[in-house]
Amino acid sequence: MLLSLLIQPRASRNAFAGIHNGKLKITLTSPPVDNQANEALCQLLAQAFNLRKTHIHLLSGQTSRHKKVLLLGPFLLLAERLEKLLSTKLAPNFRL
Repeated sequence: MLLSLLIQPRASRNAFAGIHNGKLKITLTSPPVDNQANEALCQLLAQAFNLRKTHIHLLSGQTSRHKKVLLLGPFLLLAERLEKLLSTKLAPNFRL
């Protein structure tokens, strides 16, 4: 599964914050220095999707707030998990 992300570093908590301009917005407490935010992002995605960190690949945006991340795993299970994560942030009728 390929995710287009908008990252907000130095936030009050690590969380999925819904959809912003067609990208999944994620807030992270880590600052964007010394790769800390990227590592926090990989950790959050690994926990949220129940994946190993080796199954998460940052394809682009290493130094940007706009990132593309590849998650390796069964697409339907990943999509289902993403829908559950976002269901509280979006309209009740949200579907991927």
